[in-house]
Amino acid sequence: MQSQNPITKPREFTPDQKLVVWVLWLTYGSFYFCRNNLGVAVPGIMAEFGHSKMEMGAVLMGLKLAYGLGQVINGQLAERLSPTKLIATGMMASALLNVLFGWVEGLWFFIFVWAVNGYAQALGWTPCMKVASSWFDALHRGRAIGIIGTGYQLCGGLTYLVSGWAAESYGWRAALWIPAIILTLSSVHMLLFLKDAPESAREARAKGSAAALSLGTTVRMTLTTPALWVVAVTLCVLDACRYGFSDWGVTHLKEIQKVSVGSAALKYAVLPFGGIAGALVSGWMTDRFFAGRRAPMVVILMALLGCLTLAYDTVIHWGPLVSVSLLFAVGFCIFGSQVLLVGTLPVDLARQGTAAAAAGFVNFMGYMGAAGGDWMTGTLAERHGWPVAVRFWACCAFAGAIFISFLWNKSNSTS
Repeated sequence: MQSQNPITKPREFTPDQKLVVWVLWLTYGSFYFCRNNLGVAVPGIMAEFGHSKMEMGAVLMGLKLAYGLGQVINGQLAERLSPTKLIATGMMASALLNVLFGWVEGLWFFIFVWAVNGYAQALGWTPCMKVASSWFDALHRGRAIGIIGTGYQLCGGLTYLVSGWAAESYGWRAALWIPAIILTLSSVHMLLFLKDAPESAREARAKGSAAALSLGTTVRMTLTTPALWVVAVTLCVLDACRYGFSDWGVTHLKEIQKVSVGSAALKYAVLPFGGIAGALVSGWMTDRFFAGRRAPMVVILMALLGCLTLAYDTVIHWGPLVSVSLLFAVGFCIFGSQVLLVGTLPVDLARQGTAAAAAGFVNFMGYMGAAGGDWMTGTLAERHGWPVAVRFWACCAFAGAIFISFLWNKSNSTS
């Protein structure tokens, strides 16, 4: 039953909660330095080795497939092992794999190394959501996860700037190596300042009053929650659109506008900055005006995203100011809806004790969509040209708005 008073005023975060929010903000955001950076390196790799868009689509797809599988596995691990230790392992492994990627040659080596990096990257989100679910109740998660979500928007934007500058100045390999240094430093910071749960929760676990559910139970409870399937399918198609922009956008601009990789990356850096605004506004509005109902906001944002994407292939020719403004709006819609789908909704809808598992399952489906979308985008662009590929992104956005509308009246099931 919905609240009789749909406008609520959540209490302020405690000092410890504020610390958790901002450490998670920086920690998960840092992962993106060693994930989004390959999109900037792609033009240099194709120029040096002669790989086609379809072949590079396979490399990008490899990370998504491994990341999605990792979400399922690591969602279960995060219910049983220390989230901070899992996060640190993922950060350090991803940094090492980015360094290795710059040393290997050959398409199959690229695919393998980037796929393993995908699994390492998958040690980030679900453990972070486990920490968030331990520190924040349902009424405050939208705001907390919305703030955390701005971290990977900001770092995603900075990735384009840092990697674009590195690739332009020192070659495509530097676009992988410099971000690896940043991620390593962030892992040290996280280990120093992040706590898995409040002291009361840690004491309860130590006394055995908060024992983890069995693997079979968490899997069953997750897969038999129909609303989670709706969220998962919606994220699947959203991520196909999202990674169309983030993985292929620099290459698209470079080819369409005939500019340097550094110039294209600079323009695309605005996409995650639009996402910062989107993540903050969407999370705050669902808590403040929708009494914790997330679906209406997602429907609005994804329908608008479809319209903006249809306009994108035309507007991108109208000059830098207009194209950058459009990319900001696209980022607002993508990440405003994505942060609700990937974090807030799964935690809200999960049954007690399965928050990380639910987030892992939903994110798995999202990255299956991202993997297929990367390959489909490369194939469509190669065979039919960029306008067809961009229309494919728009169709994904409209489909997502339709799917999530089935949860229009759905509210929190957890506290």
